[in-house]
Amino acid sequence: MTSAQTSARTAWSLDAFTRSERFVMLGALLLTVLLGVLQGLGAGAVVRFAVAAVALALLAAVVGDAVEQLGARLTAGATGVLQSALGNLPELFFGYFALRQNLVDVVRATLIGSILANNLLVLGLAFTVGGLRHGTQRFQREAPRLAVTLMMLAVSALILPTLAVSLHTPASTHIDGLSIACALVLLGVFIATIPSSLRAGPVGTPVTRAESAGSTGGGAPAADQEAHRAWPLSHAVAVLLTASVAAALVSDWFVDVLTPATQTLHLSQTFTGLVIVAIAGNAVENVVGVQFAARNQADQAVSVILNSPLQIALALGPILVLASFLLGTAHLTLVLPPLLVVTVALATLLPTLIVFDGESTWLEGLALIGLYGVIAASFWWG
Repeated sequence: MTSAQTSARTAWSLDAFTRSERFVMLGALLLTVLLGVLQGLGAGAVVRFAVAAVALALLAAVVGDAVEQLGARLTAGATGVLQSALGNLPELFFGYFALRQNLVDVVRATLIGSILANNLLVLGLAFTVGGLRHGTQRFQREAPRLAVTLMMLAVSALILPTLAVSLHTPASTHIDGLSIACALVLLGVFIATIPSSLRAGPVGTPVTRAESAGSTGGGAPAADQEAHRAWPLSHAVAVLLTASVAAALVSDWFVDVLTPATQTLHLSQTFTGLVIVAIAGNAVENVVGVQFAARNQADQAVSVILNSPLQIALALGPILVLASFLLGTAHLTLVLPPLLVVTVALATLLPTLIVFDGESTWLEGLALIGLYGVIAASFWWG
């Protein structure tokens, strides 16, 4: 191959992306620019809030795609570790900027809301769609069982500090230290999974899109193969860096307009973080889980969906707790309102009961969606 041919193959080109990828990236770019213009013009808070929410959702999808493309060049385990490290960058940026403005309740609600959105809404949609199209779906039980077991550990790290304060135990006067200790334990457990993850794939690590396309067999349509083609390395790195910078800007602007917008819309900060911000940051990137279920690839669907809240519970949440003490922002502790603690416990218990037998039906999916609706309604007033 001549140098000219090599240069042509590696040069930046939009032809490396599929039509849907170009649509998402272009939408994210345009909305980010539009939000910057609206910010400079001092446009209405509600308009900026809506644009920022959609932009954040699209940027989360772009970051997820770029991380996935980088991971496709690594082993399955290394891919999972990379996704754990970089996949939640938009949520991390949002949490940091929110803590800088003392919106601790919003950050807590957003973290819990991200777990609820994945464990209940997205998983419920996947089971419902898959069950209606294919009947009872079956999946391997080992990885989901370990994932929900670790989720129960994370929930315990929320329940115990809250109980310590509610019951006025001696630990209640040292809640900062207790929160730091719990965060370190969770991070330690997360780090302990990395060696085995590098060897055999982490708990609940989703397969890459390229792998999923290959697993459908040689008879997969050409259009489906086209949808899963790999990007050049330079494209993946450039997209990740650009989307990360844009996500940081949008997160800052989003937090800046959050309070006036919620006051205008008469929304509580808890409901905003628990439902709106959580869905904006997570739902789009997890649509792939529902798509797997629709294709009757239940193992991949459960793996994709359960991996995201596990990363939030074992890594993102503890990192934000520790960062809040190290970076001089408002302190984020693991003490939650009692109703929020019960909510996250139920949102972990019900999926645990469903995945333990390795089977799912559309009625079980509907039950998960129903619980999410009840929880959202319960926090409508704050």
